[in-house]
Amino acid sequence: MKKILICLSVGLLWLTSCNEFLDESPKSSLTDVDYYKTEAQAKANVNYLYRNGAPRRISQASSAYIGPKASITGMLTGYFSNSYEGQEVVCKYSRMLTRQDHTNEISDTSDDIWDNCYSAINVANNAIASIPKISMETAVANRLTAEAKFFRAFNYFYLVKTFGDVPLLLEPTTLDNLYPARAAAASVYEQIESDLKEAIAVLPAATFAANGHRITKYVAAMALADVYFHKGDYANAKTYAKIVVESPHSLTPNSNLSDNSAFNKLRSTDDLNEVIYCQEYDASISNGSWWPTYAFSSAATGVFGTYSIFERVYGPIDQFLNVYPSTDLRIQPKQFFHWNYTNPNTGKTWTAPVGQAGCWYYYDEDALLTTGKATKDWNFYRLSEAYLDYAEAIAQTDGVTDEAAGYLAQVQFRANTLGETEAQIKASLLSLSKQSFIEACWTERIREFPLEFKIWDDCVRTMKFPVISATEKGKVSYVDLIGAQNAAGATFKATDLVFPISLSELQRNPKLTQNAGYATK
Repeated sequence: MKKILICLSVGLLWLTSCNEFLDESPKSSLTDVDYYKTEAQAKANVNYLYRNGAPRRISQASSAYIGPKASITGMLTGYFSNSYEGQEVVCKYSRMLTRQDHTNEISDTSDDIWDNCYSAINVANNAIASIPKISMETAVANRLTAEAKFFRAFNYFYLVKTFGDVPLLLEPTTLDNLYPARAAAASVYEQIESDLKEAIAVLPAATFAANGHRITKYVAAMALADVYFHKGDYANAKTYAKIVVESPHSLTPNSNLSDNSAFNKLRSTDDLNEVIYCQEYDASISNGSWWPTYAFSSAATGVFGTYSIFERVYGPIDQFLNVYPSTDLRIQPKQFFHWNYTNPNTGKTWTAPVGQAGCWYYYDEDALLTTGKATKDWNFYRLSEAYLDYAEAIAQTDGVTDEAAGYLAQVQFRANTLGETEAQIKASLLSLSKQSFIEACWTERIREFPLEFKIWDDCVRTMKFPVISATEKGKVSYVDLIGAQNAAGATFKATDLVFPISLSELQRNPKLTQNAGYATK
């Protein structure tokens, strides 16, 4: 495949001393024949993995009109839409569950995911194969190899969730392995598990921020817990989630229930102890591009002078907002969402169109009012997710225990505005049946990560669809995913669970087969 061959040459990336920020500055296009001879080259290539492949598919806001590729799957639920979907048709076809009729039009999205993930995988494969041959301290070599294994696993995890069966390449690409066939998803998951376990055994037991924004034992353990959830292996998910909940990380507290809430801190502040893994952004080296503009609708162009385009590229419909009871802190204005905004410099006001709440979680004050450059890091994993994972995994394996209720209660307590104590919330949770408790964990994930692109992953791994009441705030029920109607009125089919393999990739590689329901040419 041409897209895998691309990775035979990679840019040289250097580690800057500026706040330990991973600088992405290509210095050459040497092929792998001349590459990987020095420790500096090895470090540069592992650094490349931090800013390419799957992490960028989740965190990169490179377009004013469509969010990161990971945002598109949320459209499948019908609870989210892109206000520019007339142009960004992959969003419309995803929301209407008609991707099968438009394989050609959405192949660019498939191509982007496939190309970039395999590009990163080949860099990781080169690192894993070459680093042991380079003269350097054993501890440094082991750490770099473990980081490369993490990123190989993370990219394969993203690929297998997106496409199902995918080629499994574990050696640097050569002319002899340009046309691999798809491997069974189970085999891919086995390799992901192996890589992550090996990474966990080597990587430092420190927070991501304290480790210079490099992958840690807890990042890898969080990813592995996520993997086991997708496999339905709750016993192992519990084991690895426990590693994270017992780590030095801690939940961000509320200083008040308004501008200094935990959720506003998560929105505006980097290096919080809650953050397990993030994409680092900086004004001078690698900024967050269009992220701040996603907080508003197009009318905001008249309110700010720093950006020329505003679009709500991933916005909730009003029915989705009913996932919150009216007393939940997260649904209050300027927590996760907002409906009115006045520019403090000009007095100009933005009002959300009817049925289109703005996404306050993306708001970046300095970028929008002053600099025009987004600097807020993007959070991939937070400790609250580990708490919810651990609580659910305990319930799935052992039933509703005091420990499980305690971790779920901590997440709910932070969002509580009624003055209930954590102990009171915990006592209420202990009265739930096993299934009701598990569903409470699912619902809390929807409420806690509404704008972090996790809802579709949860639908697929549980094979349940959350039916959010259109009339009763806070009421959610769960039905079988296949055969359910999404919030746009479309019915889920088995073929909706994955994206198609891009048509150009099928043409390049005769050994590839298309996913069921999608065109082959």
